[in-house]
Amino acid sequence: MFANPLGLLSLLAIPAILTIHFLQRKSITIPISTLFLLERTQREAVSGRRFERLIPSVPLWMQILAVLLIAWLLSEPRFQKENSVQRIAIVMDASASMQVFKKDAIAALKSKLPDLQGSAMKMEITLLSALPGTDRIYSGESTEEMIAALEKFTPTAGVTDPSYSLRLARSIVSNEGILIYLTDTPLEKMPYESRLISVGRPIENVGFTGVSFEQKEGVLTFRAIVRNYGSSPAKRSWSLVAANGKSEPKEFEIKPGAFTTIQAAFPENSQHVRLELSADEFELDNVLPMVAPQPKELKLFAATSPAFRDLSQKLLRSLAATSESNDGATSDLVITSYDPLDPIIPQSNAILFVEDPSSAGKYLSGGILAEAHPLMDGINWQALLVRETLQLPRSPTDRVLLWQEKRPLIFLREEVGKSILCFNFDLRLSNATQQPAFIVLLHRFAETLRDKKIAPQKLNLETSQPIQITSAAEIPLEVSVVDHLGKNMRPPAAGIAPTAPGFITIKQGETILLEAAAQFADTREADLSKTAPHELEVFTNTASLKNHTTPDPLIRLWILVLLLALIVAWYFSNGKQRNTSGNAEPQVNV
Repeated sequence: MFANPLGLLSLLAIPAILTIHFLQRKSITIPISTLFLLERTQREAVSGRRFERLIPSVPLWMQILAVLLIAWLLSEPRFQKENSVQRIAIVMDASASMQVFKKDAIAALKSKLPDLQGSAMKMEITLLSALPGTDRIYSGESTEEMIAALEKFTPTAGVTDPSYSLRLARSIVSNEGILIYLTDTPLEKMPYESRLISVGRPIENVGFTGVSFEQKEGVLTFRAIVRNYGSSPAKRSWSLVAANGKSEPKEFEIKPGAFTTIQAAFPENSQHVRLELSADEFELDNVLPMVAPQPKELKLFAATSPAFRDLSQKLLRSLAATSESNDGATSDLVITSYDPLDPIIPQSNAILFVEDPSSAGKYLSGGILAEAHPLMDGINWQALLVRETLQLPRSPTDRVLLWQEKRPLIFLREEVGKSILCFNFDLRLSNATQQPAFIVLLHRFAETLRDKKIAPQKLNLETSQPIQITSAAEIPLEVSVVDHLGKNMRPPAAGIAPTAPGFITIKQGETILLEAAAQFADTREADLSKTAPHELEVFTNTASLKNHTTPDPLIRLWILVLLLALIVAWYFSNGKQRNTSGNAEPQVNV
């Protein structure tokens, strides 16, 4: 191969040399007066054909040899090194929208990879997912095996920044390697000297974005939201599929960029219920699996004094998925008050208030400060007014959540098997019950107890959503996943919802801890209006050429031969001219 193929243009000098040698030299005219020489001369025409037959000569062959050597030197010939390897790293966009363009991505790689090998004897290909923390999709030297691994790969992630994977891929192939990002949406700037192949194209898509549930007159109803991501009006149809069959398709029209709602009663005593839209190219949001939601139930026991009875009843009514219990020992949450005349601290999960029988003191002064804690994030206590009252006895391990100057107003006591949320003031002598922050705090505390409880629940999740499962440590969990058609799927990683729409069941022994439906609701991935194609730009990797080839080792020898050829051609050309001028055949003019 040649590093400078344009050097071969110097071969055009050969036809010029041949043309010059074809030209006939004119005869020399010498006037003489001796007539007897006429018998020995052969008269020839003074003028004739300009081109005669080519007569081989030393200058001719030396000049042609010189041109060949000059062309060889100017083209900079290079020879392939033994065992030279071109390293190529491909980072595959793992976002769910790539499922639409997966065949296009495979076709693009098949057409581009042979050219990327360049001057190397073989390729080493590394195929990575753009999703950080995932294993390599392929690593090896076979293009066919790489394509087969890519065909098995299913992109299911959301919008992912490829920078981490591109940096990792660049470290694998080093500076001399080729790095390619394979996606469906072009990026404005490619980091780490990577090259872009985008196989996307704008697609009109209509799909589900979410679902909510509501009890109406004792009947559970659902409301599913449908969005048109396209730029033109669309006509679709939907059906409800349950254990007892499939409803008749119902058509609807939706404007570009608009939302519409599908509402109906949830089928009773049915499993694997789903809504289906008429098909389009993006299939993930065309199906909406559902289960009737059923959170873990909390049993509440109110053990406050009569002075707090109304407050306890309001709390019982405001907390969702709860039932009133008559036994504090078996309850999940006890709502009680602290009487200094009978100082008993609950031995289970509890919300504890101070009950001060003395007269009310003056309002506390000073700034109110909330500690950084998940129970306190984003809620405002600045309007809280509290009078001076008796205080609860605190232990060194208690976590203060709210201060007023140096006075702890709310603290959390966590011990083995119990959590107690303590209000270190008398609620009746404050405006706490009128503060939204108070209700939010109680709900958050109740939800933390719900998460810790080992009990069955039914949830509607999004694909790849983290799942928190509380279970007994000594018994293993059994996870089963089916798609929306009931076909078994590979269980996802622990604590993660399925990556595709479907249903998941988690059991511990004979107890079902979770029944859930996973729906695709990533509106960023479902919007395919901005996907566009981008071809891999043509480029020459000079560093790769130098690494995989070596220059002609005889380059100095060819230079010496060139000089010798020029000297020989010059010598014979001058000698011929001398012989021609001394021995020229005379032409007689009579």
